[in-house]
Amino acid sequence: MKYAVLDFETTGNQSSDEIIQVGLAIIDDDLTVSHVYSSFVNPGVSIPPFITGLTGITDELVKDAPDLDVVMMEMVPLLNDVVLVGHNVAFDFNFLQSSLDRTGYLPFTGRILDTMDFLKIIFPSLTSYQLSQVSSEFEVQHDRPHQADSDALATALIFIKCLEEIEGLPLLTLQRLSDLFAGEDSDLGWFFDAMLQEKEQQVDPNPKGHTYYRQFALQVDDWTEMIPARYGDDTNPLDNVTFQQFMDGVRDRLRAKLPNYEEREAQNLMLDEVMQAFQEDKHLLVEAGTGTGKSLGYLLPAIYHSVKQDDKVMVSTHTINLQEQLRERDIPLLTEVVPFPFRAAIFKGRQHYLCLRKFEHKINRKDFATPKEEVMIAAQMIVWLTQTETGDDEELNMGNRGGDFWETVASESDSCLGRSCPWFRKCFYHRAKHEAGIADVVITNHSKLFTDIQAGHQLLPSYERLVIDEAHHLEDVAGKHLGLQLKYFTVVHTLTRLFKDSKTGQLPSLRSALQNTKSEKSSEWCSIIDGLYRSLLDVKESWDKLSEMLFVLMPDRSDAAPGDPGQFVLRLLPNRKPKEWDAIEALENQIYVILSDVLRKGERMLSEIREEPDDYGSEGLMTDISGLFKDIASERDGLRSFIKLDDEDTVYWIEGNGNYRSRSLQIFAVPIDVSAQLKSYFFDKKKSVVMTSATLSVDKSFQYMIEQLGLQEAASEDRLVTSVLPSPFNYRDQALLVIPRDFPSVKGSVGDDHFVNTLVQSLADTATVTQGRMLVLFTSYRMLRQVYDPLKELLSQRGITVIGQGMDSGNRSKLTRRFQGQSASVLLGTSSFWEGVDIPGEALTSLAIVRLPFQPPNHPLIEAKSERLQKEKKNPFMKLSVPQAVIRFKQGFGRLVRSSQDRGIVVVYDTRILESYYGKYFLYSLPGPKMEHMPLEQMVPRISEWLVAEEQQGSSLSD
Repeated sequence: MKYAVLDFETTGNQSSDEIIQVGLAIIDDDLTVSHVYSSFVNPGVSIPPFITGLTGITDELVKDAPDLDVVMMEMVPLLNDVVLVGHNVAFDFNFLQSSLDRTGYLPFTGRILDTMDFLKIIFPSLTSYQLSQVSSEFEVQHDRPHQADSDALATALIFIKCLEEIEGLPLLTLQRLSDLFAGEDSDLGWFFDAMLQEKEQQVDPNPKGHTYYRQFALQVDDWTEMIPARYGDDTNPLDNVTFQQFMDGVRDRLRAKLPNYEEREAQNLMLDEVMQAFQEDKHLLVEAGTGTGKSLGYLLPAIYHSVKQDDKVMVSTHTINLQEQLRERDIPLLTEVVPFPFRAAIFKGRQHYLCLRKFEHKINRKDFATPKEEVMIAAQMIVWLTQTETGDDEELNMGNRGGDFWETVASESDSCLGRSCPWFRKCFYHRAKHEAGIADVVITNHSKLFTDIQAGHQLLPSYERLVIDEAHHLEDVAGKHLGLQLKYFTVVHTLTRLFKDSKTGQLPSLRSALQNTKSEKSSEWCSIIDGLYRSLLDVKESWDKLSEMLFVLMPDRSDAAPGDPGQFVLRLLPNRKPKEWDAIEALENQIYVILSDVLRKGERMLSEIREEPDDYGSEGLMTDISGLFKDIASERDGLRSFIKLDDEDTVYWIEGNGNYRSRSLQIFAVPIDVSAQLKSYFFDKKKSVVMTSATLSVDKSFQYMIEQLGLQEAASEDRLVTSVLPSPFNYRDQALLVIPRDFPSVKGSVGDDHFVNTLVQSLADTATVTQGRMLVLFTSYRMLRQVYDPLKELLSQRGITVIGQGMDSGNRSKLTRRFQGQSASVLLGTSSFWEGVDIPGEALTSLAIVRLPFQPPNHPLIEAKSERLQKEKKNPFMKLSVPQAVIRFKQGFGRLVRSSQDRGIVVVYDTRILESYYGKYFLYSLPGPKMEHMPLEQMVPRISEWLVAEEQQGSSLSD
């Protein structure tokens, strides 16, 4: 097979646009690039500035280039008998066909393949399928992105890599892929067919290194063979070894492994404090800023304690990101420097693991809701099974539709067959659970901690000592889990998985299995199922109506992003129900009655079928249906408890966004105060809980956290130790905080014209001195929107790009990647950018904080907490709003300096930080940057002077 890899650069992406450059790379059947053809093309029109910016191709470059006729004449002979390949090939193919047509050639009729499809299927864990990102991942040279010859050659080399990878796939995997695409009559189907035929002629088509089971090739063997780390060792490696001696050995190994390893005072303090808390059965609150190395600060004592005392330590993080970082970075390092074998297991929520039984069922039945997309995801996952050792969805890049697909194949307790499942010994969830059971340290997340509590401690192995990282989120997560959160789609997904139409859904699958049986009762059961269909459709209709009625009750929130969850919010008060509530209650009652009837009939039918001697081969199916019945029952009960609105200690509210209207509805019922529950679940029950984060104290005091988390009693009984670790960075030299003291002030979440104009001008001037590399944090989306257009216009003349959250498409990590990829850019973000965004080094030089990050006081939960404080004769502003805002402010400030080499500037435009009585709490809580305030006109000169001084200092240090 001969391949021709094609890439065009054009004046735009409409079919009427012109081609300005052609690149064509020919791949011969020995998988080498034998020829690259490239040429500029004179388009006869001028090239838009945007395209020149993207490609670097100017009018000057193409003015003497040949026109399209000449280029096509040279190119057409190269397209004989080839398979056409491209990255997003549809774009180039359309331009090719119209060019052939315009220059009088016949259309191209050969086969067409897209490297995007191959990358998705063969490398399902790539974080991005963008050509430049993939090139750097594969170390393929790609010097001039967005120039046709460079793009074509990079695409060709990537395609060769895909072909080589496909050659190494087991026969079983290729058979599965070929079967998946068989009904499609696509070029991809043709390709996998050809590969399969080639593979079938090999001597050993199923290479070693994989496990073959039920016609799948897997990377993993039975988890029952997994053994504890020191299995068979009679002696404890830490007998007669003190923590100090253990640490000396670890440090020696760290020095040998990392040439520039240096001890950090803060980390040493943390190691000792965590160890002491474990030994003395105390709780510890420890604030450890960026650069402390806090993961090792708690992991090393955890390993030492668990191995020495044979007493498992649980570690919990807030984000999956941090869990992944521990798995990929910290644990592998510790495995090399700890002088004995130990096991640290990552254990996530069950829905993160693939259920192999459901996946097999889905693939064998080709049960796809949107065939085109879902066949691709299924293909990805068939290949992924030959690579994954965890079956964890975080490893997969499934694209936007992946979530719905994953939901149908994820592991869940209600539909688990346990030991009677044919896949039990290969099951990814049970593997993770078994590994957690035999591990020394288990790393989980806050969500799973609470799910475990709700499941009566059936999920996590038992533990007496717990480390909570990112502990400033604990209260929030507790509220969500100990309360109720129900989305419109949660109910819809459960209903449609039971019955979508007469062919799709678990009930139709059961009905067709029953039709093929000889049992005399099967026709009776089939008519019961038909009755259930009608009831489920009624429920869906009533649920749609109820969601719409709730949605229209909500007023629009002025400061939220359109499409933001929480853009529409309404708090519901037990003693002041809206006048429409009677109609809503009547509709909820209707849903409740119908569902109860469905569940009664459905459960009875399932137990009758189970008693029959034949099992119709549908045990798995019945378990799935039974699991869905349990889901729908808990959704029914949740809805009932919400509609009743009868608990004074709970805050009830609804949220939605304007884009999806009632389909975006979310229902919340959250305890106003979770401190008593946290106390009884953790601080009373566990011997030692260590809580750490970069932001726990307010003005050097932990009082706010102690009250929120229910630690007062532990503190009064001397069971609580608190500690603020010194920062490892020299903030006086590394960071300058400037406040323009005459900056206009603003009321509410919208700025007047004077405020917005002054802000835009100042941001533009600051960004010019810092050459972009600036993150601007807003507290209200409306203000971000006011600033976005004028700032973009001003800076585009100065060669600086502006990227805006909610204005430019992409989620937080995509926007962050774009920002890092463009040297001169300014990123505008709201709430989610205040923390967890990590942009080390040169990419970020300045941080602008437009307003102090107070939560909107009218958010239902904040409102309810404030009312409660007022009842207790306390000041809600000082007790709640200020501490929350200070913690958020510290998180925002922490984006700037991420290493001892980072330098940067923070501008705070909110003059309340100087003028108000509470401003000092914000300033005193920072880790000691140089602080200066001045009139606005002196700010930019001062910043540029500081940057110049920094550069000179930096260069004299490196001389």
